[in-house]
Amino acid sequence: MSTHVETQPAVQPNLYKTLFATCVGNALEWFDIAVYAFFASYIAHVFFPTADPSVSLLLTFGSFGISFLIRPLGAVVLGAYADRHGRKKALLVSITLMMIGGLMIAVMPGYETLGVAAPLLILLARLIQGFSAGGEFGSSTAFLVEHFPQRRAFIASWQFATQGASTLMAAAFGLGLTTWLSEAQIQDWGWRIPFFFGLLIGPVGLYIRRHVHEPASFVAQKKVESPLKMLGGQQKTLLLLAMGLMVISTGVNYMLNYVPTYATKNLHLSGSVAFGATLLAGVILTVVTPLMGLWAEKVGRVRIMWWALGLLGVTIWPAFMLVVNHTSPTTLMLLVGWMALLKSAYFAAVPSMMADLFPVQTRASGMAIAYNLAVTIFGGFAPLICTLLISLTGTALAPSYYLVALALISAVALFNSQRRTGR
Repeated sequence: MSTHVETQPAVQPNLYKTLFATCVGNALEWFDIAVYAFFASYIAHVFFPTADPSVSLLLTFGSFGISFLIRPLGAVVLGAYADRHGRKKALLVSITLMMIGGLMIAVMPGYETLGVAAPLLILLARLIQGFSAGGEFGSSTAFLVEHFPQRRAFIASWQFATQGASTLMAAAFGLGLTTWLSEAQIQDWGWRIPFFFGLLIGPVGLYIRRHVHEPASFVAQKKVESPLKMLGGQQKTLLLLAMGLMVISTGVNYMLNYVPTYATKNLHLSGSVAFGATLLAGVILTVVTPLMGLWAEKVGRVRIMWWALGLLGVTIWPAFMLVVNHTSPTTLMLLVGWMALLKSAYFAAVPSMMADLFPVQTRASGMAIAYNLAVTIFGGFAPLICTLLISLTGTALAPSYYLVALALISAVALFNSQRRTGR
C-alpha cells in the first residue's frame, strides 16, 4: 500500500537556507544535552540532593541516561511520520517539542520548593526532549542528502559540525560562568542562563523550517504504508550496520560532554580548565568536521573512516594514561583535542554513509532508529557507565577501555557496510 504526500512545485533549494533549516534543530538538541551534562554537579544539587554528592551525581547522570530510553520511540514515531508524510512536517514537530522541554528545565523550581515533584518534572522535560531528538537526526539528514545528493558527504557532515558548534557554545557558557560568577551564584541561578539562551534558537529555527520545501526525490518517490514493517523485515541488517557505524562516534561525543565532570571529580582540575578543554573540542569539531566532509568527497569516505578508527583504537589508552599519570591543563587539552580531531574525521562521513544504506522509502525511519539506538545504548549512558567503571575498577583509565571496545564494534560495522555498498 502507498500513502499520499502533498506534492509541491519543483523549487531549486538554496544551500545555505537548507543547511540552516536542518542544522538549527540539531544545534538546539545538542546544546541542551551538552549544557545538562556540563552543569550536572549543579543540577544534582538543585534537583537530586542527597547526603552523598556522588549519589546525587549518579542520580543526575541516571536521569540524563534514562531520557535517552525514549529516543528510539521518538525515532520510530517521528521517523515513520517523516517517511510517510514528509521530512518538513516531522522537523517542525521535533523542534517544537525541543523548545517545550528546554523551557521546563530553564524555569523549574528546585527540590526545596517542589519536593519530589521537581526531579520528576525534570525527568519529564528530558523525556520530551529525548522523544523529539529521536526523530531529528533521521529526518534532517534525509532532508539534506535528498536535496543535494551530489554533495552528500559534505552537506551531511554539517549535521555533526553543528554538534561541535553546540558543544562550543555550551563550553563557552561554562567557561564564562565559572570565570565571572562565584560558585554560589552559579549554583543558585547561573546554571539556568544557558538553558534560557537555548530557547532563543528555537523560534528562529521554527520560522525557517516553515519556509522550506520537501526534496524532489522524496516527493516523486512512491511511499510505503508501513516503513517500519519493511525495516523490521527486509532491512534488519541495514539497521544493525547503521547502528554499528554510530557506536564509536556517539561514545566519543558523550565522553567529551563528560569531560568537565571527569576533570573536576577524578583529576581534581578546576572547572575553568575543564570547560576550556571542552571549548577546544567544540572549536575542532565545528571547524574540522565540514573540512573532513569536503576531503571525503575527494579521497573517499571509507578511507578516512578507517584511518580515524585505527588511530583511535591504538592511541586512546596511552592518551588517558598520559593524563592520569601527568595530570595538568596541558595534558587534558591534548587528550580532548585528540579525541575531537579523530571524532571529526570519522564523524564527518557517517551521516551520508548511513543514508546510502537505506532506500528513500525507509531512509528517515532507518537512520533515526539506528542512530538513536546507538546514542541511547552507547552514548546517553556513557557518563554513567564511565562513572561506574571508575568506581568498580578504582582507576581513572576506565573510560579508555570503554572507547576501545566501541571502536572495535564500529570497525566490524564499517567493514560490512563497505562490502554492502560496494565502496
